[in-house]
Amino acid sequence: MSHLILELHAGEAMIVNGASLRFRTRSRVELTTHACFLFGKQIMAPEDADSPARRIYFALQMAYIGTDQERPHGVVQARDAIREFQAVTTSPLARDILDRTLALVEADECYAALKLARRIMRHEDGVLGRTPDMARPGPLPVAPARPDRPHDASALHLTSVPA
Repeated sequence: MSHLILELHAGEAMIVNGASLRFRTRSRVELTTHACFLFGKQIMAPEDADSPARRIYFALQMAYIGTDQERPHGVVQARDAIREFQAVTTSPLARDILDRTLALVEADECYAALKLARRIMRHEDGVLGRTPDMARPGPLPVAPARPDRPHDASALHLTSVPA
């Protein structure tokens, strides 16, 4: 069994299996079993979903770590946002990444889909001339895989994607 050790800084947030945590001091956390988690800059606030690619990311985040009621809504929003982006992009590479992202969403592999959404965000940043310090959230770590479901979704109360 592989273990994942994360180092988190004071004030940083982490969501583990739906529970929202905020660290008061610098901490090292060792995950010894499978868990669904996002932390720090990986967690996108609703107001940061201010572009088409970021709306895809936020919807995928909701599908990955939302409550049982929020997850299906996040999947629908992700599907819609991906299809809208595909309809307007002229980039074959972006379309290919979006196709793969949508396939992962349909397979309930939202963690892997989040990784691809980061690539779409970088692509969009380049097209829009957005600087790296404006780009959020941060990169996703590689989490240990679980054969039956590599990245299980859990509960977190999120709001819907802003229009």
